[in-house]
Amino acid sequence: MVDKSAVVRDCMSRKVVSFDVKDDVGDVVAVLLENKITGAPVLDDNRNVIGFISEQDCIKEMLNTAFYCDLTANAGDVMIKDVLTVDVDTSISELAEQLTTNKPKVYPVVEQGKLVGIISRSDVLQELYDASVRCHHLSDKKTAL
Repeated sequence: MVDKSAVVRDCMSRKVVSFDVKDDVGDVVAVLLENKITGAPVLDDNRNVIGFISEQDCIKEMLNTAFYCDLTANAGDVMIKDVLTVDVDTSISELAEQLTTNKPKVYPVVEQGKLVGIISRSDVLQELYDASVRCHHLSDKKTAL
């Protein structure tokens, strides 16, 4: 059973790659590839999440570069502006429920509107797996008694 007190803050990664709206798409792609990530939040000057840019968002623009040698877009031009974020105090079970539908694979984590971390489906799945192992371990001990 998932610990009902487990919250996003317990499982999120605090090391977050983020971008500015003015960042060149070519530079964004280089950072995504270098860090082996599929996307990252776009922030304003106050660390508010104002967008999310993914590999998929960059592909069309990179096609222009690869075939027409014309890259003029920045992160603000290609980012998704309607970003789903999650609060640091959201329960893992609540987030896991959201992830069972076709939602993003990665959520920027915010506290009082400011970016403080990132959490992925893999992070949530790891927490669920760990909870399952703990649960089975406890039930094995009970049957041994």
